[in-house]
Amino acid sequence: MANVTDLQTKYSKLAQEYSKLRAQNQVLKKAVLDEQANSASFKEQLKQRDQSLRKQEQEMDSLSFRNQQLAKRVELLQEELAVCEAKGKKGKSKAESPSQHGLETQSVFDEDLQKKIEENERLHIQFYEADEHHRKQEAELTTRLQDLEKDSEQHRAVVDGLTAKYMETIERLQSDKARLEVKTQTLEREAKECRMRTEECQQQVRRCQSELNIHVKQSSSVIQEKVPFNDTKFAAYNSLNVPPHNRRHQLKARDVAGQALSFIQDLVAALLNFHSYTEQRVHIYPLDSSIEPISPLNQKFSQYLHENAAYVRPLEEGFLQLHQSITEDTVTVLETVVKLKSFADNFASYTSFLQKILPYQLKSLEEECNAPLGTAALTAKNQELQRDMKRVTSVFEKLQSYIKLLALPSVRQNAVPQSSTSAVFTQLAAGLHSLHDAIKEMSKHYNQKASLEQELPTTTQKLCTTTECLLGSLGSLTSSTGKIATFFSNNLDFFTSPGYSPRGCTVALNPLQAESMLANKKKAAAYIHAIKQDRPQSVPYGDALSNRRILTSSTESREGLTQQVQQSQEKIARLEQEKEHWLLEAQLGKVRLEKENQRIADLETQLAAALGGSPNCQPSAASTLSESHEEAEREHKAAGKETALCASLVGMLCTTPTVDHMGDEESREQLIKTHYMARVGELTTQLQISDSKAVHFHSECRALAKRLAISEKSREALSEEVRLANQNITRLQDELTTTKRSYEDQLSMMSDHLCSMNETLSKQREEIDTLKLGSKGNAKKNKGR
Repeated sequence: MANVTDLQTKYSKLAQEYSKLRAQNQVLKKAVLDEQANSASFKEQLKQRDQSLRKQEQEMDSLSFRNQQLAKRVELLQEELAVCEAKGKKGKSKAESPSQHGLETQSVFDEDLQKKIEENERLHIQFYEADEHHRKQEAELTTRLQDLEKDSEQHRAVVDGLTAKYMETIERLQSDKARLEVKTQTLEREAKECRMRTEECQQQVRRCQSELNIHVKQSSSVIQEKVPFNDTKFAAYNSLNVPPHNRRHQLKARDVAGQALSFIQDLVAALLNFHSYTEQRVHIYPLDSSIEPISPLNQKFSQYLHENAAYVRPLEEGFLQLHQSITEDTVTVLETVVKLKSFADNFASYTSFLQKILPYQLKSLEEECNAPLGTAALTAKNQELQRDMKRVTSVFEKLQSYIKLLALPSVRQNAVPQSSTSAVFTQLAAGLHSLHDAIKEMSKHYNQKASLEQELPTTTQKLCTTTECLLGSLGSLTSSTGKIATFFSNNLDFFTSPGYSPRGCTVALNPLQAESMLANKKKAAAYIHAIKQDRPQSVPYGDALSNRRILTSSTESREGLTQQVQQSQEKIARLEQEKEHWLLEAQLGKVRLEKENQRIADLETQLAAALGGSPNCQPSAASTLSESHEEAEREHKAAGKETALCASLVGMLCTTPTVDHMGDEESREQLIKTHYMARVGELTTQLQISDSKAVHFHSECRALAKRLAISEKSREALSEEVRLANQNITRLQDELTTTKRSYEDQLSMMSDHLCSMNETLSKQREEIDTLKLGSKGNAKKNKGR
């Protein structure tokens, strides 16, 4: 609704501006018409002046022509006078009467000539005056005409600009009006929706209020019945309650302690480097200990600096113990942090170490000032360094007092009031910032001093290296103190906020309450762990339906595969029976063949023995014996190959039994045993193959079922997307129809407005034409007058 009112106010403002501009346009139109009438009258006056000028030019031409005639006549008269004078001189002797007549005529001509000359002069003067007056009037009228033309052009430009501006304003107003109408419609729809939502929200609020009233009544009745005494109303009683455990405060405290530990480690490393490099510099400057012994003061100073690790290292160790004592199962407040006292003691010992070495530092800098090649600039820098070291030591003393104050509550309860703790933390943050500023100033003065020392001729490379290392340690010390100060300032709200206190009370926590709170926390955790039981996992309804479909499809496919397996097994059994029959026949044939070969060999030996006396028959017998032996070997090899082939098919190692000392029954039993053993092995392998195939088919069926489920899900997702796309299409079509309708309305409004504007333009043109005709009539009347 606010947007609708803003739009209405804007539209009213635009309408007011349009009415003002329209009134101004009417005034300008009147001014333009007046100027046009004045310019027309001036043009008429100019035409009249041109006509009078032409008349005067014609008169001047006639006068000049008349003047020329008179000049010619005067010349003729002068010539005649000269002739007459010549004749008078020659004819003096003539009579007096004719000469007297010539004199009279001569006097007449002279008078006439004098009159003509005077008239000619007067005409010349008049003509010159008229010409000058005409030129002045012409110049005045020309300048006035130019001014009027410029004014008319300016007015015409103003009128054109205003017309274009008004047209643009009208178009913009029309577009704004159409847009505002569309926006008004949308806002009306939104207002309707908002009213509906407001009604729904009001109904929900009423329902919630009724429910809350019921809950309040129930709670108040329960409190009246079950709670005989409310101890949270009184601060003295509420302070005796055990506060709840704040796990978030513990995690934040451990995190803050971890960050502070890393900063303290950097600070300890920087202090160790600073003291070590200061010791090295004392051994090098102003006297090099490798060349000549240094002063006893510097020797004592070096001895104290050598002991810096015994005072600096405990700072890191004490804070590490403090960090390790802060865990999730502890309560971290000033009253329970016992390890803060050891850190405060270590910090106090380091502060006393700084106080102990401060006089030696100052005296060592004085010795550097008293060096033979020392300059005034170096002396000034050494004095600034003395002031910086005094300032750093005083800042450390101030920090030590604040840390000691913070460690007091863990030793003695109520040693520091709760209201003063925040002030101590604030002063500690300010002290850390002042420490950073002091060390920064000291580092800057050391840099300036080092640049001055490098200009001295006695500066060695060893001194330059040590000074660079000292400057590096000062830079790291500056960055570490700046980080600590920024970190402490950023976490000042956490340090000053009470982490543990009973509800509705700001009393500090004592160690007994902390122990009770931790004991209650452990009991609550044990109780929750005891009553906690893992619920059996249930299969979701959608997964159960998909599993049922997969099971049904797999059961159907399994039945089909089972039928195929049964048919294949029946066919395999028939083939196996046939194979067993033929294998048995082959084994019997092999046995008979071996017996026949043995018998033939025996007969051949007998024949050879019988024919041993006849030498002629020996070669033939030997040849027949060798042939029969070769044939028996070939048959034996073929039988061995066949037997090995059968063994490879069955999967067992079997050898052909020898029949030298075996009867027919034993050989038959052995053959049957061998055959059934091979059969058993073959069936075992077939069973394994069928099992592997069944497992393979089962895995394939599961994979197909999964693919089917995935495809179903994808189909559902795609159908949902298609539905959303159809909804978007319908929505866009609706928007398109609304925009079309709005554009058609705007076009109809624009056409109506154009028609009205054309009518107004035609009326204005008619008025202009009538005014022009009236102005022309007035001009003609003025001319007639």
